[in-house]
Amino acid sequence: MTTQELYDFIRQHTLGVMATVSPTGTPEAALVGIAVTPELELILDTAATSRKCTNVRDNPRVAFVIGRRGEVTLQYEGMADEPRGSELRRCKAVYFDKFPEGREREQWPDITYIRVRPTWLRYSDYSQTPAQIAERSFTPDHSRAAPIRPEA
Repeated sequence: MTTQELYDFIRQHTLGVMATVSPTGTPEAALVGIAVTPELELILDTAATSRKCTNVRDNPRVAFVIGRRGEVTLQYEGMADEPRGSELRRCKAVYFDKFPEGREREQWPDITYIRVRPTWLRYSDYSQTPAQIAERSFTPDHSRAAPIRPEA
């Protein structure tokens, strides 16, 4: 799958399940609204006091499952941060394009925005025979993706 195909798949969805790990090592998951950039970065907003925000600040490694229709899903692992300055403005523009109502939440006193850059993706489509499965790993600087490696 190409980056464009993955981007198109993620853009079809407004929700994903985000998994984080608490400071005590407890796994936690939440259904969140997601927007995506052409570079496959996920953007979400949340209260700075939420468990997911607290967890990301302590451990930026996160995972998502995107796609809850049928047997087609995307597993997504990445590194989260809270962008600032021009990066925050860029991320908000992407987020508000997907969620115009997010502009109202922007006024909340404790709102923050989380960006997740991919480190590993696995697209699975079990609705066809044989199943289509493709994995992609990303370099640490997130600027180049490694080739897609279909499973045998």
